[in-house]
Amino acid sequence: MTAPLNPPPQPNHQPPHDAWQAPPAGYGVVHEKDGPGTRTELREAAVVTVALTVAGLLLGVLWWWLAPHVPLVSDSSAVYLKDTEGEQAIGVDGTFTLLALAFGLVSAVVVFLLRRRGGIALIVALTVGGILGSLVAWRLGIWLGPTQDVVGHAKEVGKGVTFDAPLELGAKGAMLAWSIAALLVHLGLTALFAPRDPDPYQSPYQP
Repeated sequence: MTAPLNPPPQPNHQPPHDAWQAPPAGYGVVHEKDGPGTRTELREAAVVTVALTVAGLLLGVLWWWLAPHVPLVSDSSAVYLKDTEGEQAIGVDGTFTLLALAFGLVSAVVVFLLRRRGGIALIVALTVGGILGSLVAWRLGIWLGPTQDVVGHAKEVGKGVTFDAPLELGAKGAMLAWSIAALLVHLGLTALFAPRDPDPYQSPYQP
């Protein structure tokens, strides 16, 4: 009886590709240039907030300079609007609102050009900075404008003499115009021109 023959060795070959095999190591990990760290983002946000707050000084000066004057007149017993049908008071609010919208647009464009990215920190900075800048502008405009002592001013100028009313902001919601404009413009610029992150789920086998 002869010994059984050993089976011939099988040639080495690669196993067929399994479409359901595990993806290569590192697949799904996004390899991109790291953005700034949290500390850098917070520092940039603080700079933006302070810059917008300081810019409120310019807004206040422009508001005081461009806002229409509201004429008053006294008859020695009371103070009245000289032009009861005038729209100067509405113009005061409108001037502040338009200026604040312009400041919001400019600040958003400048921040985007310098940063080129979005981020929660910048959104918060534009919001808070716009509100603080508007508050500074409001108080500065009132301080630069006519005195708040209407009765004393009327006695000083005399009966029947026209004088300007204090600079007031009747629509307090106008102080949100800067922040709203800055947010909308910045989000729009970010959506249109900010660099896109690569898709972490893109198949590595696609050409």
